[in-house]
Amino acid sequence: MKRLQVKNILAITLFTFSFLFMGFQPTGSRAPEFKLRTVVIDAGHGGRDPGALGSFSKEKDITLKVALQVGKYIEEYLPDVKVIYTRQSDVAVDLKERPNIANRNRADLFISIHCNAASNRSAYGTETFVMGTKNFEANFDIVKRENSVILLEENYEENYEGFDPTSPESYIMFNIMQKAFLSNSLSLASKIENDFTSRVNRHSRGVKQAPLYVLWTTSMPSVLVELGFISNPNEERYLNSKDGQTYLASAIYRSVKAYKEEIESL
Repeated sequence: MKRLQVKNILAITLFTFSFLFMGFQPTGSRAPEFKLRTVVIDAGHGGRDPGALGSFSKEKDITLKVALQVGKYIEEYLPDVKVIYTRQSDVAVDLKERPNIANRNRADLFISIHCNAASNRSAYGTETFVMGTKNFEANFDIVKRENSVILLEENYEENYEGFDPTSPESYIMFNIMQKAFLSNSLSLASKIENDFTSRVNRHSRGVKQAPLYVLWTTSMPSVLVELGFISNPNEERYLNSKDGQTYLASAIYRSVKAYKEEIESL
């Protein structure tokens, strides 16, 4: 691993612990007050990067529509929560910049929205990822696909300090980050998958861990939601339907609301 990579990892780690132990210091004898004030919603892909391709649609278009709808619900029904989008139109946003937006705005939650794809066109269902290396080999195809957008960016070798999204060895450094936020990330991810199943009647493939770059450097609880398989003809139609997008967005919103109630009641 390059010296620059190690230096950056240490800097990120120090930032994370500063955020945890300085940003949430109790005043006097009072316990810290946890509030969900800012949510960053990330519509995956965009611009020159179409994401996964279906028979008639592109991932980047579906994710943008659902992301904007999730944000609209939060703004309308949780007016005390500020919503920030990584993109609100069909533009390219570097993978590194997406978590940076959340960090700069000191967000309390980061939600990245995507669509899945597989060579097996019968694969279907939702799944939500949190940062981790558990069952890494089983999820490596998804990890490579979601991280490979890096290769479309200019000067990616310099910007990502030699990180190769296609090399398993590059993921060793991912293991030290996000552990501080794992519990809360898992809580939100479970709520999303449960709501997809119980309210939207979708097949859930479960909550999973994977070293996804977009989740790695966020200094707050973070999840990546796979809405379904654009490679599956039936799910592609559902993902592109107005009802499907509304139901999926409302499920994510309800999960954010339940998560907010949970952490603010502690």
